[in-house]
Amino acid sequence: MMEQIHTLQSNSLGTAVRLALPSDGELHAPTMNFMEFCGLSVKRANPRRYTGSVPSVPGVVTLFQRATDIPAKVDEGSADIGIVGLDRYMEFKRDQGETSILMQDLDFGKCELVLAVPDLWIDITSMNDLSNLSTEFKNAGKELRIATKFPRLTEKFLSSNNIHHFTIVLSSGGLEAAPTMGYADLIADLSASGSTLRENGLKTLDDGGILASQACLIGNLRLLGLEPSKLFPVKQILEKIEGYLRAQEYSTVTANVPGNSPADVASQMLSQPHLLGIQGPTIAPVFSHSLEEWFSVTILVKSSQIPEVVESFRNLNGNGIAVSRHQYLFQRESSSYQSLIDNIKDWKIA
Repeated sequence: MMEQIHTLQSNSLGTAVRLALPSDGELHAPTMNFMEFCGLSVKRANPRRYTGSVPSVPGVVTLFQRATDIPAKVDEGSADIGIVGLDRYMEFKRDQGETSILMQDLDFGKCELVLAVPDLWIDITSMNDLSNLSTEFKNAGKELRIATKFPRLTEKFLSSNNIHHFTIVLSSGGLEAAPTMGYADLIADLSASGSTLRENGLKTLDDGGILASQACLIGNLRLLGLEPSKLFPVKQILEKIEGYLRAQEYSTVTANVPGNSPADVASQMLSQPHLLGIQGPTIAPVFSHSLEEWFSVTILVKSSQIPEVVESFRNLNGNGIAVSRHQYLFQRESSSYQSLIDNIKDWKIA
């Protein structure tokens, strides 16, 4: 019966690429903003509607799902691709599933899954200390109780740190109160800044970071491999996201520099380490009423280097130094799309 329902759902969407997005929670608004920044704005009839479209990429249907459900939806084939936190993906993905990470770092939704213990545990500051405490609990006929929403990741991390005597307490509410309320001894929870933990009398262990997480894009390799018509819309999505993220790192700087010839200006530029650019400068003559020869120079540089670049142009008597940011910065080919194609080939061989 479930297979028939899944078939009907798939047929109702035709050959459209189904993109699963978080419908609620902390990732919903940042995901919608990110899509807009990338030129992939989502359109839907009203906020309560669970489907939508991406007008800039024809052939894409958005499906709004709970963040915890997105890995399973993509894995089972109800969606082709999806945006979800890496923490959710690693916790809920199937071990032998068909889902792969297409782009791991989307640069939003950053947080860390950490172990946190009560401040009163002044002697417990590391995983080794916690391991020793676990042994003490065992000898006393007890087990450490750990409240978390991420049992899979937590158990794996504890085992890798030689902690085997514990009980996982599943909880969907505010975990920070668990030790105070008495139903857990410590917690494993997501933290962005640590302020909520501190406000509730908790501290993180020095080496108690389980997983550094941020939003990622996942995809079903089997579906994309079996339906090549979906690859072009997926490529457009990957290209725009990749181009947007790369553009955040770079700026174009243009300046007018005096010189005798393009070769002379190039020689001056190459003498300044910060003016080499990513692939070297573009130099063109400036036609003006000035008796002095001027050349317009354009370079692409890391945005973090702008102060040094401006100062280097001034060292060459540069003038009219202008800095431009870009929405997209594309390379010769999309590395994320090429990686997808390679992964599909590997999946077919396997």
